[in-house]
Amino acid sequence: MTQTLTHHNAARGELRVALVTCDRFADLESDDRLVLAPLAERGIAVEPAVWDDPDVDWAAYDLVVLRSPWDYAPRRDEFVAWAESVPHLLNPADLVRWNTDKRYLGELAAAGVPTVPTCWVEPGADWTPPDGPGQYVIKPAVSAGSQDTGRYDPADPEHRELAAAHVRRLSAAGRVTMVQPYLDAVDTAGETALLFLAGPTGLAYSHAIRKGPMLDGPDHGVEGLYRPEVIDARTATPEQLAVGQQVLAAVPGGADRLLYARVDLIPGADGRPVLVELELTEPSLFLGYADGAADRLAEAIMIHLARRG
Repeated sequence: MTQTLTHHNAARGELRVALVTCDRFADLESDDRLVLAPLAERGIAVEPAVWDDPDVDWAAYDLVVLRSPWDYAPRRDEFVAWAESVPHLLNPADLVRWNTDKRYLGELAAAGVPTVPTCWVEPGADWTPPDGPGQYVIKPAVSAGSQDTGRYDPADPEHRELAAAHVRRLSAAGRVTMVQPYLDAVDTAGETALLFLAGPTGLAYSHAIRKGPMLDGPDHGVEGLYRPEVIDARTATPEQLAVGQQVLAAVPGGADRLLYARVDLIPGADGRPVLVELELTEPSLFLGYADGAADRLAEAIMIHLARRG
């Protein structure tokens, strides 16, 4: 593969790859920078590029790889329109449109994927905080970095008032609200993220990490673009990997065209893994938590460059 591309370089000049970011991380987030050296070793010219920079000539790149455009959520329509205008974008623009609205979880649930049960509240709809047992989570259907997300206790009157205000705030902004049960297992087992990268025959499992609990109460805002996370390396279980494959099998248009995918799982009430999110647009890939992960991402990029010929 690499030899073929190197020969191609000699014929037409060095291949160029853009790693898409936002102005907050104009030089790339530290984990993404780990792939720069492996790509350079393979003869690929890599450049960070801010997605909404009007001076970037996206057509000049052989491949445009979405990495950390984490400020898109308040401008999701603009971001999707931009993605649809960019040639050679990975992951593809149609999946950017689908995956940046978490209502895709309803489609996956209908396809038989085990997901966290979700109630959807449309803008302007009446909503009353639940009375049942167990805490719950409120967040917008379009969001990134756990922004505008809170955890509420139905037994706490103040939480009930704050939850209702949270939904009203999202509704007033024209945003769809998600209400999900808080899965207690996240406090002990944590959340497992399965990372898949393109291989010679399609997406292949690369590595996994554990995220510790992040939500400790109602939404009081987040400094920066994402909520701080506690991350550790993790070994995925066969049951988790089976659910991961089930999720990928339900991706519209097939998962073989993807460069990467991240499947986030938490044990449900019965202990079996359920899908929290499928990250296809701009997921952290946690390259620094697994030996060889940066090289595997570089090889995945090479595979997609070779497909372009």
